[in-house]
Amino acid sequence: MLSTQQIELVQSTIPVLRENGAALTGYFYQRMLKNSPELKEVFNMGHQRSGGQATALADAVLAYAENIQQLEVLGDAVQHIVSKHVSLNIQPEQYDIVGENLLHSISEVLSIPMDSELISAWGSAYQQLADILIAAEKSAYANNLAQKNGWEGWKDFVVVRKEQESDTITSFYLSAVDGSPLPDYKAGQFISVRVHVSELGFKQPRQYTLSDCSNNQVYRISVKRENGQDELADGYVSCTLHQKINVGDRLELTCPAGNFFLKNGQKENVFISAGVGITPMISMLMTLKEQGAKQPITFIHACQNDQVLAMNQQISEAKSVLPQLQTYLACELASDSVVVNKVGRLDLTELDKILLPKQADYYICGPLEFMKKQHDTLLKLGIAHDQIHMELFNTGGIA
Repeated sequence: MLSTQQIELVQSTIPVLRENGAALTGYFYQRMLKNSPELKEVFNMGHQRSGGQATALADAVLAYAENIQQLEVLGDAVQHIVSKHVSLNIQPEQYDIVGENLLHSISEVLSIPMDSELISAWGSAYQQLADILIAAEKSAYANNLAQKNGWEGWKDFVVVRKEQESDTITSFYLSAVDGSPLPDYKAGQFISVRVHVSELGFKQPRQYTLSDCSNNQVYRISVKRENGQDELADGYVSCTLHQKINVGDRLELTCPAGNFFLKNGQKENVFISAGVGITPMISMLMTLKEQGAKQPITFIHACQNDQVLAMNQQISEAKSVLPQLQTYLACELASDSVVVNKVGRLDLTELDKILLPKQADYYICGPLEFMKKQHDTLLKLGIAHDQIHMELFNTGGIA
């Protein structure tokens, strides 16, 4: 338990964190990865390069300092962190490495002696948060191991099928190398995939949504190839998977995880996605199809053009089984090869109200700005905040 003085000292750093938090955390990551290079196989080096990881950590540290006397406010954020950490097989001893480098970074960046009361206060604050996360992650690991066919840590899988879904998205079908059956998962959850990236010289993990309904033999992920101006500029792992991983190759996986999943198959559901954000929605739709759902379903998707439109055939097949399924496709550029409802950007205010029932659960996935816009529009249309669920692919969040 932190003392009143320690809490006040931590809170005294809030203005500095607001102003220079990203610079501090950027320095922290450089320091830690230099001192402990083995952690490069844990952290997303693409986010390190872009600065996204440093910004996300700065926001998290600031939120922790601002709410240090009412940590229950951070409950959803903590659950999200725990889910990500378990998917990356984060272990308690790694918290010691992070803590040591974080405290030294605060000292070095802010020119504060390591033996100062402020560093001591932040050390106690960090340990408080670490203890919360370690305990929650221990429970999650135990649950993974206790579930039928579950496992803990990384497990070897083999690619049994590779299928191009669009110009930019390819699906990989994965089975356990040892032939063991797979644990069930909730529609919308993800797995972590770890693969050796030859250009880096070490392994890299990424999270990918499971893009089909649960079965005990094969996991399917559908990966968007992220191309930058030079090779691998945006997608170390996605480009490796697309260009170098084929049927028969091995990958490492952790157990399914995630707090974004289908809540109630017996309720009206509305799925809103853009780009590769379609993957959890397909999983949810295929699950409802398997369950023989009777309630109305709305499937809304936005894409740049029909060349990048993925899994449209599966949506059509679902419509043949689910007559209550209504679809809406907005395509910024479209040819005659696919039927669209709108040529242009998605605007929920233009949709028939029957597609947006007031009592439904809403699921949104796609680029951050897209999700913000749809979230805000739904609120303006009278949809309650607790009916709106969103998946965050990146390191950021929605305010």
